[in-house]
Amino acid sequence: MRRQNFTDDTVDYAAVGATQAHDLMQYPPQHSVPAEDAWRIGSGEERFTAAGELLLSWAPLRAGELSISDVRPATDGGYAGVGFDADGAPIAPSRLASEQRFAADGTPFVSPGTSVRVHGKVDGHRVDGHLRVISVFEEPRRIGYILGTVGHSIVSGEELFAVEWRDNDEVWFVVRAFDRPTAPSYRLFHGLVRRRRRGLFQRYLRAISPLYTD
Repeated sequence: MRRQNFTDDTVDYAAVGATQAHDLMQYPPQHSVPAEDAWRIGSGEERFTAAGELLLSWAPLRAGELSISDVRPATDGGYAGVGFDADGAPIAPSRLASEQRFAADGTPFVSPGTSVRVHGKVDGHRVDGHLRVISVFEEPRRIGYILGTVGHSIVSGEELFAVEWRDNDEVWFVVRAFDRPTAPSYRLFHGLVRRRRRGLFQRYLRAISPLYTD
């Protein structure tokens, strides 16, 4: 059964939180192309903590030809993020408000409601767009967030990034996404969407696990 949509006017798509659903690959939001992958990036608490810090300092969006600008945290009393159940349905704020943290270069860490612009190309495919953080989770063994498109991109959709410290002590980097093509060429040729997504995934992995060379 296709999941129920939840509309949030801060983003340009309806299925907010669908990257959290276990059946994303079988039942993606209508007209979208789903994608997911996971990589083992080490083991132990130290590796988990380091990867989590990289993730929260926007490392995936600053990899290779990618860069970010105009990082704007939500104002006090503004958007607090959304929490989701296993089917991707919104249930509660993603976390309580806390003091803003910053990366080494002064860029604000990822936080609920933050908006950011991403620029660049991946294998010739344009990546420019306006994104918003719709959820952040910082748990003892799982750190990550969900980004949704606000506009000005060739696709509309959502990405979930997570670093997981699993019970066997392995640390995994997980990315899930769905893209609804908006540019005419992408609507006609979904293969372009998939190639763009594969290129993005590989750059994300290199940002979180610099030893990755495949």
